[in-house]
Amino acid sequence: MRRRLRAVATVLVTATRSRLRPVELARRGARPADLPQALRARNAVVSVSVAIAGPRCLERSIATALLCRLGGTWPQWCTGVTTQPFAAHAWVAVDGDPVGEDPDAVTDFHLVMSVPARR
Repeated sequence: MRRRLRAVATVLVTATRSRLRPVELARRGARPADLPQALRARNAVVSVSVAIAGPRCLERSIATALLCRLGGTWPQWCTGVTTQPFAAHAWVAVDGDPVGEDPDAVTDFHLVMSVPARR
Protein backbone atom coordinates (compact mmCIF):
# COMPACT_ATOMS: atom_id res chain seq x y z
CA MET A 1 0.00 0.00 0.00
CA ARG A 2 2.83 2.39 0.86
CA ARG A 3 4.54 1.79 -2.50
CA ARG A 4 1.21 2.35 -4.27
CA LEU A 5 0.68 5.69 -2.48
CA ARG A 6 4.20 6.78 -3.39
CA ALA A 7 3.58 5.80 -7.00
CA VAL A 8 0.32 7.78 -7.11
CA ALA A 9 2.12 10.79 -5.62
CA THR A 10 4.89 10.65 -8.22
CA VAL A 11 2.38 10.35 -11.06
CA LEU A 12 0.52 13.43 -9.80
CA VAL A 13 3.73 15.41 -9.31
CA THR A 14 4.95 14.38 -12.75
CA ALA A 15 2.04 16.12 -14.44
CA THR A 16 3.24 19.47 -13.12
CA ARG A 17 7.00 18.91 -12.71
CA SER A 18 7.46 17.83 -16.32
CA ARG A 19 6.38 21.33 -17.32
CA LEU A 20 7.99 23.34 -14.51
CA ARG A 21 11.50 22.09 -13.69
CA PRO A 22 14.10 20.00 -15.46
CA VAL A 23 14.79 16.51 -14.20
CA GLU A 24 18.42 17.47 -13.66
CA LEU A 25 17.44 19.11 -10.38
CA ALA A 26 15.77 15.97 -9.05
CA ARG A 27 18.82 13.73 -9.45
CA ARG A 28 21.01 15.77 -7.09
CA GLY A 29 22.38 13.72 -4.23
CA ALA A 30 21.02 10.41 -5.52
CA ARG A 31 23.10 7.30 -6.04
CA PRO A 32 22.68 5.33 -9.29
CA ALA A 33 19.65 3.02 -9.37
CA ASP A 34 20.17 -0.64 -10.04
CA LEU A 35 17.93 -2.67 -12.35
CA PRO A 36 15.63 -4.15 -9.66
CA GLN A 37 15.04 -0.69 -8.12
CA ALA A 38 14.23 0.92 -11.46
CA LEU A 39 12.01 -1.96 -12.57
CA ARG A 40 10.05 -1.92 -9.29
CA ALA A 41 9.53 1.84 -9.67
CA ARG A 42 8.37 1.51 -13.29
CA ASN A 43 6.00 -1.34 -12.41
CA ALA A 44 4.55 0.67 -9.51
CA VAL A 45 4.01 3.72 -11.72
CA VAL A 46 2.23 1.83 -14.51
CA SER A 47 0.09 -0.04 -11.97
CA VAL A 48 -1.53 3.16 -10.71
CA SER A 49 -2.21 4.98 -14.00
CA VAL A 50 -3.79 3.57 -17.13
CA ALA A 51 -2.74 6.66 -19.09
CA ILE A 52 0.90 6.39 -18.04
CA ALA A 53 0.88 2.65 -18.69
CA GLY A 54 -0.16 3.48 -22.25
CA PRO A 55 1.30 5.97 -24.70
CA ARG A 56 2.52 8.64 -22.25
CA CYS A 57 6.17 7.68 -22.21
CA LEU A 58 7.41 11.10 -21.06
CA GLU A 59 5.23 11.11 -17.97
CA ARG A 60 5.97 7.41 -17.32
CA SER A 61 9.73 7.89 -17.50
CA ILE A 62 9.70 10.99 -15.29
CA ALA A 63 7.40 9.36 -12.74
CA THR A 64 9.65 6.29 -12.68
CA ALA A 65 12.75 8.41 -12.15
CA LEU A 66 11.05 10.43 -9.40
CA LEU A 67 9.85 7.29 -7.63
CA CYS A 68 13.42 5.98 -7.69
CA ARG A 69 14.54 9.34 -6.31
CA LEU A 70 12.16 9.00 -3.37
CA GLY A 71 14.14 5.86 -2.55
CA GLY A 72 17.46 7.71 -2.81
CA THR A 73 18.46 6.50 -6.27
CA TRP A 74 18.29 7.80 -9.84
CA PRO A 75 18.17 5.82 -13.10
CA GLN A 76 19.44 7.19 -16.39
CA TRP A 77 16.55 9.21 -17.84
CA CYS A 78 16.58 9.25 -21.64
CA THR A 79 14.78 10.78 -24.60
CA GLY A 80 15.31 9.97 -28.23
CA VAL A 81 13.90 10.25 -31.73
CA THR A 82 13.68 8.15 -34.84
CA THR A 83 13.07 9.51 -38.32
CA GLN A 84 11.73 6.54 -40.31
CA PRO A 85 8.90 7.19 -39.43
CA PHE A 86 9.36 10.14 -37.11
CA ALA A 87 8.68 9.32 -33.48
CA ALA A 88 9.91 10.46 -30.09
CA HIS A 89 10.25 8.36 -26.97
CA ALA A 90 11.33 8.73 -23.34
CA TRP A 91 12.50 5.93 -21.06
CA VAL A 92 14.71 5.10 -18.12
CA ALA A 93 17.79 2.93 -18.29
CA VAL A 94 20.30 1.32 -15.97
CA ASP A 95 23.86 0.96 -17.23
CA GLY A 96 22.58 1.95 -20.68
CA ASP A 97 19.96 -0.82 -20.81
CA PRO A 98 16.29 0.25 -21.06
CA VAL A 99 14.12 -0.72 -18.10
CA GLY A 100 10.78 -2.36 -18.86
CA GLU A 101 11.05 -1.56 -22.57
CA ASP A 102 11.52 -3.73 -25.63
CA PRO A 103 15.29 -3.31 -26.10
CA ASP A 104 15.04 -3.81 -29.87
CA ALA A 105 12.43 -1.05 -30.19
CA VAL A 106 14.47 1.43 -28.13
CA THR A 107 17.63 0.85 -30.20
CA ASP A 108 15.83 2.46 -33.15
CA PHE A 109 15.84 5.78 -31.27
CA HIS A 110 18.77 8.18 -31.46
CA LEU A 111 19.52 9.41 -27.96
CA VAL A 112 18.84 13.16 -27.76
CA MET A 113 19.06 13.76 -24.02
CA SER A 114 20.25 11.68 -21.11
CA VAL A 115 20.20 12.55 -17.42
CA PRO A 116 22.25 9.91 -15.61
CA ALA A 117 22.90 9.76 -11.88
CA ARG A 118 25.98 11.66 -10.85
CA ARG A 119 28.65 9.30 -9.61
